[in-house]
Amino acid sequence: MIVINGDEQLPDLVVVLIGRVLWQYRSEVAPFYLAAVLASVGVALHLTHAEWWPYLLTAATVTAWALALFGERIGFVRRAERLYAATVAMSAGCWLAAVTALGIGYQPLPHLLIGGTVVLAVPWWAHRRRRAKVRVDRQLSAWPETAHAIGLPGSHVQSAVVDVWGWRARFALARGQTIADVIAKIPAIESALGTFRGAVRVSPTRDDKANRFELRVLDTDPHADAIPWPGPSVSSINEPIDLGPFEDATAARVLLLRRHGLIGGVAGSGKSGGINVLMGNLTACRDVVVWAIDLKRGMELQPWASCIDRLATTPEQARALLRDAVAVLEARASFLAARGRRVWEPTPDMPALVVVIDEYAELAEEAPDSIGDADSVARRGRAVAVTLIAATQRPTQKAMGKGAVRSQMDVRVSFRVRERRDVDLILGQGMLNAGWHAHTLNAPGKFLLSAPEHDTPRRARAYLLTDETVTRTAERHAQMRPCLDDVSRTAVEEAQAGLSLPSDEPTTALSSAEPHSVPEDLLWTLLTGAPEEGIPVAHLVKATGMSRPWIYQRLRELADADRVTQVSRGRWRAAHEHVG
Repeated sequence: MIVINGDEQLPDLVVVLIGRVLWQYRSEVAPFYLAAVLASVGVALHLTHAEWWPYLLTAATVTAWALALFGERIGFVRRAERLYAATVAMSAGCWLAAVTALGIGYQPLPHLLIGGTVVLAVPWWAHRRRRAKVRVDRQLSAWPETAHAIGLPGSHVQSAVVDVWGWRARFALARGQTIADVIAKIPAIESALGTFRGAVRVSPTRDDKANRFELRVLDTDPHADAIPWPGPSVSSINEPIDLGPFEDATAARVLLLRRHGLIGGVAGSGKSGGINVLMGNLTACRDVVVWAIDLKRGMELQPWASCIDRLATTPEQARALLRDAVAVLEARASFLAARGRRVWEPTPDMPALVVVIDEYAELAEEAPDSIGDADSVARRGRAVAVTLIAATQRPTQKAMGKGAVRSQMDVRVSFRVRERRDVDLILGQGMLNAGWHAHTLNAPGKFLLSAPEHDTPRRARAYLLTDETVTRTAERHAQMRPCLDDVSRTAVEEAQAGLSLPSDEPTTALSSAEPHSVPEDLLWTLLTGAPEEGIPVAHLVKATGMSRPWIYQRLRELADADRVTQVSRGRWRAAHEHVG
């Protein structure tokens, strides 16, 4: 008799309760399910097709061989997993063939089935990934209640995958809900799922639909320990540089050709380590010349000095370096325009120029007059392969020199920041609300990468280069560093000569001489009074007031007459026999 009171439901039958438990714990009981299936199939085959046992044995052998060799393609990533699957397949096939031929009552086949099931079930029960998948399945089956508790009712699971570090799942949102709502509830999701703080990541799905999101949950932090640098990942600036692994073990690769970069983070966040990774890769490229500015008297970049073409450690040197960089980009632009080309393609003979500035705020404070040149490089350097990479703790408008440098940075790398608002300073306006939470990075070397090919917030950790590794790498790479091309080198020489013009000997001599009525006479006076190292063309242009093409035409005429000689690239003087 069953007494029904009010609207209470009928009690479940015992068989229903048992079936529900068996289904809930189906993963744990799976070995016994397999044993039951083998026994049933063996009895049926023995009664109907006892002569099939050779075929069963052959099929078991082939299956075990395929699992051992090709099991990775169906999810058995580790060798131990493939060997276990092959062992189970071979054991089950041999037992099934024996039962088909002899019958299930033949001793000791029943005992072998029971004993083998228990022995082979132990690795299955102990397998970490299986247990993780079961746990995830149970959490996701309870998602409707979880979603209601955290304020996302109506959202549901579409798919889920368990990996070595945790799991990720794709969710569909209810009408009116957005990914911004999910990002705001990350702490509530961590609490509902019972994870540690900082274990949950939320990102848009690959199709970028507004009513979808991907949830990433970590069981263990893959970036808990420092990751040694495996060596340079590139040999050309045309290839993307590997800065370190993401949490899913994929490489954080970014292309720097025709892009400027900004690296930010507080002291102790691993910013210097990120610069070392960058330098280790740039110095491995045979089509890159590296210039660097380190106004901390070279504390950070001095170990790479043997691979750096120019290293400025004082404000005066920094000013000269940036002025020369502008001269290089202008000369390259003129060179390309004269040949009807639009971009400079880096090669070992015509390398790209990368200017690395450590602590950009120091440059803006100690050499503010050089910020205009940095702006010019940032605005005009892409097409001519002159790249600017700036590192600073907090790239405020004041720290960046109130110029256009920050707005021109296509690649942003943010290590840990102290305040939430600093996220937008480094990565761009609105990035904090979009889920780029650089203030939650909890270990040195962890960073977020924003670039055209990286538009979703994914944590990565920069490789670690020890002092010994830096020294050894710099010594090895110093042997293969390229030199500036002729166009760029001439531009630098002329720019440097133009800067020193007021104190040059030929100008002094000219000022005390009698005035000349013909520019040719001025030109010849300068050439005959030139020092041993010669006089640069920029000097001749300024002194005579004539155009550069006119100067070159006269020099060619004098050279054809053996009256002048070119003592170095861009520097000229009268031949020895005509001097005096």
